[in-house]
Amino acid sequence: MATINCDMGEAFGLYRMGDDEALMPLISVANVACGFHASDFNHMRKTVRLAKTHGVAVGAHPSLPDLQGFGRREMKMPRDELANCVIYQVGALKGFLEAEGMALNHLKPHGSLYGMAARDEAVANAICDAADVFKVPIMGMIGTCHETVYGARGHTLIAEFYADLEYEADGRLIITREHQAVDPARAALRCRRAIAEGKAESVNGNDVAVRADSICVHSDTPNAVEVARAVREAVLAR
Repeated sequence: MATINCDMGEAFGLYRMGDDEALMPLISVANVACGFHASDFNHMRKTVRLAKTHGVAVGAHPSLPDLQGFGRREMKMPRDELANCVIYQVGALKGFLEAEGMALNHLKPHGSLYGMAARDEAVANAICDAADVFKVPIMGMIGTCHETVYGARGHTLIAEFYADLEYEADGRLIITREHQAVDPARAALRCRRAIAEGKAESVNGNDVAVRADSICVHSDTPNAVEVARAVREAVLAR
């Protein structure tokens, strides 16, 4: 059965994005922000504790160092510097997990870093350099450098399907700066098809190949709770 994952802990100081308390009971895996696109030390610990309360596995959600742009602006960084950037963030989250007696479940790059790793072998290798340290699976997409580079480096890929984002005609994910509300019923139907057929309709109307080991719902989608509930019901009904 596909897991349902969600990007969580995306707050900073007094600012909040997403309803983590309502979303956490609906998911099985949380990707916790590590401070570079959102979150801070207090929110990281709070989010880990919330996940523990609901029996939700926790993975690290590291980003480019882009707090103002929410990690959705691209940056050029040498491979070793980018690997260090990711190791720094994942190490911080791992400390909070160990404080709560929890294990690091996986690594999932955030936003533009995720998109860059999908098409740029150097970026994908930097992610692997960090994953070598923590020895956990990496979330990503089939048909991209996530699959080819992570696999060649000996890392396990947790293939994702996105319930609340669209796909280009060539199968690339459309990563928007700000997410819009989506129809929960349509999202659920797309997830069912992704699981059953390994296909999804692109914005151009053609089918693209997908794999749904895990289905992502973003916490900053305006109606994320409704979407997560619909997707959960669709997954459990299979």
